[in-house]
Amino acid sequence: QVQLVESGGGSVQSGGSLRLSCAASVFPFSNFCLAWFRQAPGKEYEGVAGIGSNGKTAYADSVNGRFTISRVAANNTVYLQMNSLKPEDSAMYYCAAQVRCNDRLLVGLSRWDFGTWGQGTQVIVSS
Repeated sequence: QVQLVESGGGSVQSGGSLRLSCAASVFPFSNFCLAWFRQAPGKEYEGVAGIGSNGKTAYADSVNGRFTISRVAANNTVYLQMNSLKPEDSAMYYCAAQVRCNDRLLVGLSRWDFGTWGQGTQVIVSS
């Protein structure tokens, strides 16, 4: 059964950092595109960062330069390092995966391109 389990969310002050983790039981891990999305109350889902099977990455303009996505095959985990956090980064963060990865999935980071989702982890950034 394909499963994604996020962890690492929490509360932090503006300017602080958090690292989100997503343990993925997707096989083979290397064949999947992985991404992080977020949804703030009353807002649409936003693609935050994505990483392809070849390590290519993509970021939303709003987080580029502050967030870093990475994947570690040894433990089937994808990470999102979030630095210089702002109150507008507050949201529920979701890990998502899609098999038969290709670079097209990283363009625009549409939620409709990713078929497997985790339950989410909450991030709150206070000013």
